[in-house]
Amino acid sequence: MRKSFLFSIILVFFMCTSNVYAKTFDYPSLPKDNPYEKKIAIVKTKDNYSMEEIEKMLKKHKSLTIRTKFREIFNGFSVEGYLGEIQKLKQEQAVEIVSEVQIYSAEEENPVRLIGADPISSALQHTSKPLTGKGVKIGVIDTGIDYQHPDLRKNFKGGWDFIDKDKYPMETVGKGTKNTLHGTHVAGIIAADGKVKGVAPNAEIIAYRALGPGGTGTTEQILAAIEQAIKDKVDIVNLSLGSEVNGPDLPISAALNKAVEKGIIAVAAAGNSGPFDWTVGSPGTASKAISVGASTPNIQTEYINIDNKKLILNNMKNSAEWKEFSALEVMDGGIGEKENLKNASGKLVLIKRGKITFTEKVKNGMAAGAKAVLIYNNEEGPLMGSLEQELPIPVAGITKKEGLFISEKLKKSPLIVKIETKWEKDILADFSSRGPVTTTWDIKPDVLAPGVVINSTVPGGYMVLQGTSMAAPHVAGACALLLEAHPNWKPEEVKAALMNTAKPIVDRDNNRYKVYEQGAGRIQVDEAIQTNVLVMPGSLRFGKFHLVDQLHEHTAFITIKNVGNKIEKISFGIPKKQAGISWSMPFSFSLQAGETKKLPITMRLDRHVVQNKLQDGTIEMIAGSQKMQIPYLYVLEEPNYPRVMGFELTENSKEKIYEYEVYLPGGAEEFGIALFDKESLAFVQFLDWKKNVGRGLLKTKISPKKFPAPGNYLMIIFAKKSGQEDEIKSELTISAGKK
Repeated sequence: MRKSFLFSIILVFFMCTSNVYAKTFDYPSLPKDNPYEKKIAIVKTKDNYSMEEIEKMLKKHKSLTIRTKFREIFNGFSVEGYLGEIQKLKQEQAVEIVSEVQIYSAEEENPVRLIGADPISSALQHTSKPLTGKGVKIGVIDTGIDYQHPDLRKNFKGGWDFIDKDKYPMETVGKGTKNTLHGTHVAGIIAADGKVKGVAPNAEIIAYRALGPGGTGTTEQILAAIEQAIKDKVDIVNLSLGSEVNGPDLPISAALNKAVEKGIIAVAAAGNSGPFDWTVGSPGTASKAISVGASTPNIQTEYINIDNKKLILNNMKNSAEWKEFSALEVMDGGIGEKENLKNASGKLVLIKRGKITFTEKVKNGMAAGAKAVLIYNNEEGPLMGSLEQELPIPVAGITKKEGLFISEKLKKSPLIVKIETKWEKDILADFSSRGPVTTTWDIKPDVLAPGVVINSTVPGGYMVLQGTSMAAPHVAGACALLLEAHPNWKPEEVKAALMNTAKPIVDRDNNRYKVYEQGAGRIQVDEAIQTNVLVMPGSLRFGKFHLVDQLHEHTAFITIKNVGNKIEKISFGIPKKQAGISWSMPFSFSLQAGETKKLPITMRLDRHVVQNKLQDGTIEMIAGSQKMQIPYLYVLEEPNYPRVMGFELTENSKEKIYEYEVYLPGGAEEFGIALFDKESLAFVQFLDWKKNVGRGLLKTKISPKKFPAPGNYLMIIFAKKSGQEDEIKSELTISAGKK
């Protein structure tokens, strides 16, 4: 017998290929620099030396020649020659800095700079001291880290390995495809200080290895790591890991809430199960943690333009990069079998998902001479996929809607497209999980941070990855800067500062994302550090309304705190007018320095007018010259969230019994595990069933005697409630001798 899912805890990260795909690899050590490679470097000197003095200095470095002397911007010169001799210039007494010439792009923007966390520019206004996270302890609960990496060695301050039970939390190495790199990448985003600079390059990293070979671990190991982090009195804990269970009361979520109560800032990845609603997973569902979704930094994107409609080309893992084709004829390649592709030579082929693998489709296209391939989904949502091997033509996955749009165009007339590129930033990543949280109706994620094409440290070097795992450490590093600037701030104040000052973002059509997709928006650390007023909580949930024949009224409370040193005038705007909804907002008032005030905000709803089950928006508050937007959400009636999730079936060899666990977000009037013959799909039996089950995690033991005869089965795990039914499908193989 085998499990339906290997582990309930999974890493939320993806290899970066303009598409999302999870895998681990072996990495060779970085090659050494070639000392005879010709380079150009900028040399900054301690004084304004004459050309004669500079030439005298360079006589002992025979390959070096002066290019330009600098005087106005700084004292120094540029030089060209062998890298080995350029590096020797650092030993000259007259030399202050030697920096190799870099290639710059006018459009490219570093994610650290994008969020306003550049240590040079993030200084408080009243001091010139840069903020670097110095003295702040950050616990990284992950796969361990390569603490011997030159960019991390200085800031690694110990930890614990919950896999090997020792004090050396090293990444998994020497295990082939089970080797890991995730924790090192996360730690580098937070506090690398070398070739790569983290958000808080002087913060202290305490590593807890709770995920072992292959990047998997158990709830127990992660809970033990959180407990140890609390004992170690870390200031911040980062969890770039998660499950597919959208529940607020799972043990890890509860543990993070407890850590926050003890004064630790908890940062958790929202998950990579987007773009659908209700996909945020634990521990990103923890109400007191800062749950982080992923947005794009400034990146170059390829697209095709059809009737002024831009279709983004996210190329699949193991396919060639897209390049700018000036004119490419498009043809419909059906399902992608050989007989569909007879006229594909030199063309961009549109292929529908299904029947055969992506790799087979692309190979068939290549055999017919296709230049590139678009594969469109056969169900709603983006197509996330990968080729099984590296192939030399570009391949992109697009949505079903986009594919059908192109297919209809081809039926009417020939279509020639141009592959173009553009720079864009602050787009919500398709893979980023959305909220809200079931049963509590919390807005999650709380904020966004860059999580696409993020370069950071890995064992033996550097790599670009993407995922909300990469977004969360940007926020953990930002919290370190905030704590350094405001060491007396509590976790809820740090969270509020990030949310109050975040930048709401819009999609490619300039439509604002919903608050349960982006939270308060993309963080702006420099703004958060300098804010004078905090609003807590950073988002409001007005709960769930029930349909009765009267006017609904609900009040939420906010606490406003003046953390500045002068009086601030506070006023509120009325939320955007919606039919059937009215508001009672606080009057304008003044708040003294250090003063705190708790205020009610009341929403009234006429259920005869309002129909949508989920309503979201923002409340505007003005504090002096600062504008804040407070996200809010309310739920009308019973929304269509998943009724069943996170099913896992395992064997308890000690007790010679089987166990399953499943999460029922709202409970179930009927729950069952139905077995069908895999070939005929004929119903065989119920493995288990229950009625009127309460909400939350359901754990049950099953005797081997309840299982059917050896064979291959299809399991349907279903739950019914309030007229809604959801199911999970999984395969079950029972081998002879297992009963």
